[in-house]
Amino acid sequence: MDLNHSFTVNRSIAETWIVLTNLERLAPCLPGAELQEVHGDVYKGVVKIKVGPITAQFKGEAQFAEMDASGYKAVLKASGRDTGGKGNASATITATLTEISPTATTCNVVTDLSITGKVAQFGRGALADVSDKLLGQFSDNLNALIEREGTGAPAPAAPAAATPSTDASGQPTVRKIEGPAAEPLNLGDVAGGAVMKRFLPIAAGVAAALLFLRGLFRRRRRKS
Repeated sequence: MDLNHSFTVNRSIAETWIVLTNLERLAPCLPGAELQEVHGDVYKGVVKIKVGPITAQFKGEAQFAEMDASGYKAVLKASGRDTGGKGNASATITATLTEISPTATTCNVVTDLSITGKVAQFGRGALADVSDKLLGQFSDNLNALIEREGTGAPAPAAPAAATPSTDASGQPTVRKIEGPAAEPLNLGDVAGGAVMKRFLPIAAGVAAALLFLRGLFRRRRRKS
């Protein structure tokens, strides 16, 4: 499944490149995302999603497969899985920058997405609608971050996958990312009615099961 998006960053193309290739700064801009650690040049974290009383968590990792600083093009490989075992996702994300003016840049993003499990039943239209809204929030958060903190340090010129960071024994270095836990993304705030109508029966069923188990546990505790 291919998804195509674009957004504008209020900085020159060179400054935009610096910030968009820094995953540690980007992660907090994506609603529900939390970067937890870096293994060499592989970034690992979680994305938390909430629908009503139900919260799901996806564990994932990402790594740059290509980084062309002269052409302002980066390719990111990412994968994730639902910690509840209900589905998996993988994506190849290609981002290309185009200069609009000395102070504005367009970022075109093409995502080759593969999904399995419960999320796959939503279909391309529903997923595209949700991703459009999420990218809008991401763009707003990114521009706000740049206004507060600037663009930061330049990214490495070579693809990260080709020059992994290792320790003295040749093993990839592991670095924990300290920071506040991400708030779950409330799907009800970003999804259209069509998505929610299809997702709510699943969420309602899980909620009913949780309430039943809670009641059963309480009855057994009183009897004991």
